[in-house]
Amino acid sequence: MSTSLHLLADAPAQLLPARELMAFTLASHIILVPLGVAFPLITLVMHYRGLRRKDATALLLARRWSAVMAVQFALGIVTGTVLSFEFGLLWPGLMGRWGDVFGVGFGVEAWAFFLEAVLIAIYLYGWRRLKPRTHFLLGLPLPFVALLGAFGILAANSWMNTPRGFSLDSEGNPVDVNVWKAIFTPMFGPQYWHFVVAMVLTAGFMVSGVYAMGWLRGRRDHYHRLGFAIPFTIAAVAAPVQFVLGDSIARSVFHKQPVKFAALEIVWKTDTRVPEYLFGRLNEDGTVSGGIKIPLLDSVLAGFSPNTEVVGLTSVPADERPTATQATIAHWAFDLMVVIGSVLVLLALWYGFVWLRHRRLPASPWFYRSAAGAGVASVVAVECGWIATEVGRQPWIVYQNMRVAEAVTSTRSTSLWIMLGVVMVVYVFLFGSFVVILLKMRTRWRLADEQRAAASRESAPEDDLPYGPRASVSANDVPAGPGGDRP
Repeated sequence: MSTSLHLLADAPAQLLPARELMAFTLASHIILVPLGVAFPLITLVMHYRGLRRKDATALLLARRWSAVMAVQFALGIVTGTVLSFEFGLLWPGLMGRWGDVFGVGFGVEAWAFFLEAVLIAIYLYGWRRLKPRTHFLLGLPLPFVALLGAFGILAANSWMNTPRGFSLDSEGNPVDVNVWKAIFTPMFGPQYWHFVVAMVLTAGFMVSGVYAMGWLRGRRDHYHRLGFAIPFTIAAVAAPVQFVLGDSIARSVFHKQPVKFAALEIVWKTDTRVPEYLFGRLNEDGTVSGGIKIPLLDSVLAGFSPNTEVVGLTSVPADERPTATQATIAHWAFDLMVVIGSVLVLLALWYGFVWLRHRRLPASPWFYRSAAGAGVASVVAVECGWIATEVGRQPWIVYQNMRVAEAVTSTRSTSLWIMLGVVMVVYVFLFGSFVVILLKMRTRWRLADEQRAAASRESAPEDDLPYGPRASVSANDVPAGPGGDRP
């Protein structure tokens, strides 16, 4: 029997459905995270431009984005709450033994969610009800509160990767907890900044991708140019920064989690002059099938020298490392993330070159086709980063302290499979409703613009400022949006 099959046979029956349930809910929630963390920043940048330059179009975009931000936040609250319950229900061994050590991160995140809900409500309500400067200033804390939420969850996850800040008593239970050491673990800094910049990059590409599609369909007015340029510029600045941070966190994993690094790079035996494999599959006997082999590159990337020693998977017993299948999954996820990141950097350089040389947006349809796909590609990269992080840590839920099988619930596997099916149906309904709401908002906004343009040919539809007296509304106008007569 192969090592992978042997380890699978020894695992509790409920382990697989518990992991699948957690994986599905996390993968679904993470789609919303970039918008939750970085969309407030992008919206406030647009808002600031509108106030600074007295640009009615920018203010209109900021106002409409704030409505999208509120809808997205509501859905994020639901999926985030489900995850909070799952930590306790699916992994009681983790929370029961280690909750006092790393649970403060979840507490910080809960407070951040609460504050963000209040601030979004104030910001959304403030259009046409507050003075412009006051309204903008009340929105400024939003990005910082979003970063606080990311701080809490990344503190918990980085602790699971490099646990610190406790001692163990004779029974193996944590005592003498040092909260500061538990929060600021060796992996916290690299993980946090890599995550934050990834969220900014992804949100920028997601939002600009919508307006890139509009450009490809012939909508090339100031409204669509501005809706594309601001978020894409933010993402383009973040892309090369993320490339550097990605290299930094990979090197941190090399030093702090050498077995995980071996899984990400499918290194079987500890050695120097280790080659780099682009994709490829690790076999049970340590050989690699397929992929592109680049001699010496893995050692060079890890330590800037071909003589750098890279720890292999066989440096630890089989039950303390990812299986060959898990290592292959982590490796593919890591490589795909790097490939997507590299392509996004090239797209950002294309944009920057055209702007610096001609002071205009690129004109090539291929650029906008690429920009439209960049949003989806960046979300895929985020999913791959999460897979690489979590699968590469196997079999540990707390690195070198508790295995996943030791933390799993005792609930029957049948019940967990049923729960997974129910959650999948509910999530399809939730995300489907989210898409329908966004499409209806888009249609209503477009109709409002067309009606306003038809009523007053002297001014463009985006010339209506979201501050000042409310415009009159006829009986034939579309329904009012949040905060005023014109969404």
